[in-house]
Amino acid sequence: MIVRGKGSTVWDAEGTELLDATGGGLWNSHVGHGRRELAEIMAKQVEELEYFTTFHEFGNDKTIRLAARLAEHAPAGLNKVFFTSGGSESVDTAIKAARLFHVRSGEPDRTWIISRSASYHGCTYGSGTLTGFEPMQIGVGPNLPHVEKLSPPYLYRAGELYGDQDPTDFLIAELEQTIARLGPGNVAAMIGEPVMAGGGVLTPPPDYWPRVREVLSSHGILLIADEVVTAFGRTGVWFDSVQREMEPDLVTTAKGITSGYFALGAVLMSDEIAEAITADMGFFHGHTYSGHPVGAAVALANLDIIEGEGLAANALSIGDWFRAGLAPLADLPSVGDVRVEGAMAAIELVADRGSRAPMDIPAVFGLADEIRKHHGVIVRPYGNNIILSPPLVMTQVETEVTTKSIVEVLSRTGS
Repeated sequence: MIVRGKGSTVWDAEGTELLDATGGGLWNSHVGHGRRELAEIMAKQVEELEYFTTFHEFGNDKTIRLAARLAEHAPAGLNKVFFTSGGSESVDTAIKAARLFHVRSGEPDRTWIISRSASYHGCTYGSGTLTGFEPMQIGVGPNLPHVEKLSPPYLYRAGELYGDQDPTDFLIAELEQTIARLGPGNVAAMIGEPVMAGGGVLTPPPDYWPRVREVLSSHGILLIADEVVTAFGRTGVWFDSVQREMEPDLVTTAKGITSGYFALGAVLMSDEIAEAITADMGFFHGHTYSGHPVGAAVALANLDIIEGEGLAANALSIGDWFRAGLAPLADLPSVGDVRVEGAMAAIELVADRGSRAPMDIPAVFGLADEIRKHHGVIVRPYGNNIILSPPLVMTQVETEVTTKSIVEVLSRTGS
């Protein structure tokens, strides 16, 4: 039961001090806990204007300023912003925007959305169907129709998934075959995380996204970059889709936009898409808290901190420190792979290296408990991975404490 936080440290209800190597548990505490300046901004905005709708003819100054700020940093050509309350809402909004764009463009048959296995896009009805983990869809169907999932770029398991083929060649062939089977004129969009965070920090080959973009463009299919985790410095840049050469038509965001200080998300889109979906009857979509002025004020101040304190650059340093500190894991028989991308890392645990069979999930949870109880470091068990996604303010000393704790526990338990 966590009751207080400061920087990369939190305290539980019993007063135990814990090092947070998870960014609040869900990849999102970019500027760290307990930032007084954000509390003051929030209080000031509440006094000035705590809430007013942004529907129809109304707006507010903070939301307009935030939209302009996002457009300045966005991938090329994405100048329009629709605000939500979080990542799942952002993905649902992107699905509706992509489908409606095609309808308004005279192609109403384009309803299919392509995603990937091992992806995470949210837990609402639409975003949960796109998510590539079956438990998200079991027992709650029928799920959103016209969703197709492809293989992920999972290089550690390339032999199992792609045989002797080059991974990108295999994945592009699969994409092309899927589009042909569904019908090129029936596919609205493909969605993908630049780096698959929830799948275990899976970084694709450098030629993957450029080749995906080429295929999609040749068939008039939109590309949605899900940057709910990767945006705002997590991988060392404002938007990771830029350095992957994705050239997306829409980008979904949340998490780091406010570092968790307020529930806020945003969808960035091209002028062409925005103009199409707001024509005639308009974009009949939105939430009570879309464009919340307090959230927008907090986001503006939060982005100032990320930029002013150079936290994107520090994310790259955190990644270097993680690589160095986790290097001893390469000698442990039940550590299959260690993947680091900026300020996030995944340690994939296996029953044995020969078979690469995943370690049982209860065992992974047990190891995470050991790390917390014996070393005071919070890590996240996620499938058969131990995930690290610390605040971007984490120091070198704190990363060393984190990595030494992990190495000690995994070595001591024979893993």
